Amino acid sequence: MPKAKLDHAFCQAATVEAGKKRTDYYDTIIKGFILECRASGGKSYAFRYRDQYGKQAQTTISDYNAVSNAEARKKAQSLWAETQLGSDPKAEKAERKAIPTYGELAVMHIKHNSTYQKRPENTDRIIKCHLLPKWAKVRVTEMTPQAIGEWLADKRKDGLAPATVEKIRVTLNRSFELAIKWQVAGVTTNPVRAVQKLRFDNKKETFLTPLQAEKLFRACAGSQNRSLEAIAKLLVLTGARKMELLTAKWEHVDQERRQWLIPDSKTAKSRYVPLSQQALGVIDGLPRLTGCPWLLPNPATKLPFTDIKHSWQVARREAGLPKLRIHDLRHSAASFMINAGVNLFAVGKVLGHADYQSTMRYSHLADDTLLAAVEAGAANAMTI
Repeated sequence: MPKAKLDHAFCQAATVEAGKKRTDYYDTIIKGFILECRASGGKSYAFRYRDQYGKQAQTTISDYNAVSNAEARKKAQSLWAETQLGSDPKAEKAERKAIPTYGELAVMHIKHNSTYQKRPENTDRIIKCHLLPKWAKVRVTEMTPQAIGEWLADKRKDGLAPATVEKIRVTLNRSFELAIKWQVAGVTTNPVRAVQKLRFDNKKETFLTPLQAEKLFRACAGSQNRSLEAIAKLLVLTGARKMELLTAKWEHVDQERRQWLIPDSKTAKSRYVPLSQQALGVIDGLPRLTGCPWLLPNPATKLPFTDIKHSWQVARREAGLPKLRIHDLRHSAASFMINAGVNLFAVGKVLGHADYQSTMRYSHLADDTLLAAVEAGAANAMTI
């Protein structure tokens, strides 16, 4: 193979040898430094060496026109020194190229969500609406704790709710935990672990009084959604979650035993909800549509409601409860039971809590019930 001092003058004038498609010129000064000339007229600088297994390997330095001759020679000299210390430039370059962008990791994360989450669209929405617009084209190794922390702080400054910012942080943290588990190239640590969790109080629980519940039910009765009154009443009477009720089937309601089977709850375990006489009364009044298995279907589609947001907003406003969330009906169910003297353990069982800690949020209501009990006892004692 032809050899020459690959300086600026030589490289500029170098061409392919007659009758060949490509000619490689070896530098006489820097071992392994090559100028590749192609019949098409293109040229590029490269470095050729033997890897740790003694096999010949080559890595491209740059297109001829992209860097100066001096820069190419300097890079070749650096590569030669690295190989003498045992490095493998081609393998290292391949490893760097194998490092995915967050956009590529996100695709893996979203696909994984569909294998086990009941409602993967919630997590998918956070990834697509918040994470991808910022990080899609960024290599995961370039996502530092500082950069992530500053970005989340900006999200908060932009007016995003603290709970939403925390969901974003948790979702991104999950992406990196999965990347480590899957041994994704380049990911050896999770940068989100070093990002401080946002401290906030997200407990916005509202408990209806009997009078407020009456006003709400009356407003729901006048709704264009003819099922809204029954939905609101059953949520209060059973303490069920909204989607548990909207996807309830007739076959799971045992009116004789006064119980309702929820086969697939949030905790991934089935549970039975006891039905009071009032709840059974509401159920008895529900119309049964021919060929429709759902307890409270959308009459237009004979399928579960996908959204009752509009009718709910109208009803709560008419009831004078503009900030009442539909999930607050579940809290109210707990409140009514506790104020009736039911202990926290029993309330937790009715609500389907996975652990006792979830029920402890209602402990202050139990304290009120106990206080009323001792007050009643004290009043009785003082009459003796």
